[in-house]
Order: sequence, then C-alpha cells, then structure tokens
Amino acid sequence: MKSPRSRATFTHRSIYPCSAAELYAWHSRTGALERLLPPWEKTTVLSKNGGIEPGGQVLLKMHLGPFPFHYHGRHLENIPGRMFRDVQEKGPFAHWSHSHFFEDTPEGAQLTDMVDYSLPGHDLVPERIKNFVTGNLKRMFHYRETVLREDILLHNRCSRRSLRLLVSGASGVLGRDLLPLLTTGGHQVFTLVRRTADKAKGEIFWDPEKSILNESDLPELDGIIHLAGEYIGMSRWSEDKKRRVLDSRVNGTELLVRTLAERSKPPEVFLSASAVGYYGDCGDTITSETAPPGTGFMSEVCSRWEHAAQLAGDAGIRTVFLRLGVGLTPRGGALRRIFAASPCGYIRRFGTGKQFISWISADDMISAMLHALTCTSLSGPLNIAAPEPTTNLQFMETLARITGRPLLCPLPARLLQMMYGQMAREILLSSCRVATKKLQDSGFHFRHPSLEKTLEALLGKELETYDTMQRIEKP
Repeated sequence: MKSPRSRATFTHRSIYPCSAAELYAWHSRTGALERLLPPWEKTTVLSKNGGIEPGGQVLLKMHLGPFPFHYHGRHLENIPGRMFRDVQEKGPFAHWSHSHFFEDTPEGAQLTDMVDYSLPGHDLVPERIKNFVTGNLKRMFHYRETVLREDILLHNRCSRRSLRLLVSGASGVLGRDLLPLLTTGGHQVFTLVRRTADKAKGEIFWDPEKSILNESDLPELDGIIHLAGEYIGMSRWSEDKKRRVLDSRVNGTELLVRTLAERSKPPEVFLSASAVGYYGDCGDTITSETAPPGTGFMSEVCSRWEHAAQLAGDAGIRTVFLRLGVGLTPRGGALRRIFAASPCGYIRRFGTGKQFISWISADDMISAMLHALTCTSLSGPLNIAAPEPTTNLQFMETLARITGRPLLCPLPARLLQMMYGQMAREILLSSCRVATKKLQDSGFHFRHPSLEKTLEALLGKELETYDTMQRIEKP
C-alpha cells in the first residue's frame, strides 16, 4: 500500500447560478463528459457504458504530446444530488480518483472537485514534472468551470422546457459539439443517420440520395437542426465534387422539409445551415442579412440551399437560415487544418492578407443555434459570426503570438490559384465581413467576442496570460 506521501491531492471549487440539484442533474445527463473535455487536449470518447451510477464505464483516447494512450474509467460511488466518484482502472496514473461534491450556498451551487492521484514512482518524480501535472489540472478545471457556467447561463436564458429535437449532420465537427450542449440542457435529441439505425440511441435512418425518409419513423418533434451536407474540403474542386456538394444540400433539405410538411403536427421551428459564403467576395463592406447573394459557386450553393429550406417557412414552420461563419476549434475545421499544415510555423498570409474572415468560436456557434431554436422572434437569414471580424493577416499574427510559433513566408494569390483553382478564389482569398446586429439585438450573449480571448480559451492559454499579467502588475 502506498504511503500518504506518495499521493497528491488537487481541489477546485466553483460556484454556479443554479441549485445543487440542477448542477448534479447537468452532470448526470448524456454529453456532460464531452462538454467538459478541453479542446486542446485531443481527447476522444471511444465508448461509454452507463452514466455516473456505480458500474458506469468510459474509454478515452488521450495524448501526451504526439503519443496516444487509452484511459479506462469506472464510476464507483454516487449519492444523487450530493456527489459521485470515478476512478482510473487503466491509464497513465498510478492512482486516480475524482470526487464531485454538490452543495447549495447563498451565492449559488458550489461544486468541489477533489482529485486524489499519484504518478508512477511518485516520490522519485522530479518536481518540475509534478508542477507540470498540477498546471495541466489547473488549466483543465478552469476550462471546465468556464464552460459549465456559460452553459448554465445559456440554458437559463433559453426556454427551460425540454424539447424533442431532430438533428442531421450530427457526426460532423459541428454536430459533435452541438449534441452534448443540447442533451446536457435536458433536451431529447434524435439523429438522422445513413447506416443501420440504433433506435435505442435515438437514431433514424435516411438516405437523401435515394429520397428515403419514412415519416412514420419520426417521433413528434418540437424542432429541427439541419446541418447535413457533403464536406466542401480544402482541395481543388472538380465538377463531380461541386455536384455532390450542391446535391447533398438541396436534395437532403427538400426531402426533410417535404416529409415534415406532410405531418399532421409539424415542428415549431426549422433551423437550416447555410454559410456567410452566400454573400460572395464583399471586400471590406460590412454586410447584413439584407444583402443579395454574391456570384460564384459558394453563393449559388447557399442560395439554393436556403431556397429549399424556405419550403418549411411556406408550410408555416418558423424557419431560420443559419449563415455560419468560420467556426474555430482545435478539434476540426480551419484551425485544425492550420495546425496540421504548420508544425514549425504559420503561413504569414494568403494573398494580400487583407481579406476579412467572419469567424466564430465553436461554443458561440452552437450556443447561437440553441438561442435561435428558442427565440421565437428570429426567422429568415441570420449571420452566425463573432462581432469582430478580422483580416487574414491579423488572424495569423494573433495565432502566432498566442502559440509562440513564428510566421513564415506568405503564399501569393497566384500560387494558391494555381494549386487550388476556384476553391482558392472563393474560400482562401475571398473577403467576408458580416454584421451580427440581428443576432445581438435578439438578446444573444457572446462568450468569445474577441479573437485573442477566443484563441486563448481554445488553446488553454487563459491562465498563462492571467499569470503573466499578475507578475507584470506586481510592484
């Protein structure tokens, strides 16, 4: 048996604007673990069996630098409304036990996270390694506290009624972030899949290419979030690729809307994904939802996509076209592609670097979807982007400063067009600076309005920045 000196204890206390019972309920729901995983850690949930009750298990794929490893966890103890505890059965620690305690206080619900752990050969491990582990725990629990508080505030602002929702495109990067937000909020979520459906998981089979979706398979629904569509990718567009991109969006949307419109009780709201690419290249003009579509392939795709979704509006369903900006998360999309292509440094700029990027953090993007789902005053086109667009050059400079990596040579526009053709002109070199007044006027609150704070949060740099400022401010 290890002596007490061969273990360490880490404690983190936090307060939330709800009751202890509500905070416990949030943790007990499907998706809680996924919402609390820091995005910079590249952790994947491989399997789960059961919840936080004793016997529940989880298998995670984690990374230490470039090296992957598996973590097997098991829940051992649970007192509903008061506490639960999970332990490592197999993983990188010699011992790991994490207890969660819930308590009502005059300021709100207090969560006390207590981690009892030891490293292999704990007493012989150098202090710098122990300090490294402690620093990672501080970053992780700071992130968890921030996300959890903002999620609870979001659910408090939105309708507290439990909704029955259908989501398409749930397996994509955006869908994988969205589902845990919805389920931890107490909503019941069904998903459309193109393989054999697992009804126990709320899956419903559809095949948009063959126009297959059985209306009888659909439960009574309050709302739809339609995200499905062929991945556009960052490569040269062939004519076949363009056809698949367009058909997957138009045909899938028409099939879904047609099926919903035939129901005796259609859903109250239909959110359909679109993109700020609707506007085409707008230079430095601040563009609102009243602007007409631009020219080019992306504008055509978005315009026809929204036209197909408007059939839901014609059937009396409140319909919102989610004109999505560039979503930022290390888990996928543009940010992940930049990291994968830039192990030693970043391209200084694409072309002139003056083209605007209408970006948004992944958490703000999915929060805006929940807001649009429950805000009955919203309909029609809606720009989903941060209120402070930035230029390509400013984006790369900010990313380099926060990550401490150098800026390398720029990529000339002519070279990009030689490599990628139309995709380079419409994605990498096109400028889009959208206004978000409609979203803000509806009462939406941004978690990450500025690029610098967003990247710090996504990359686990918030505490480093805070500690640096504290040292500077000390006399």
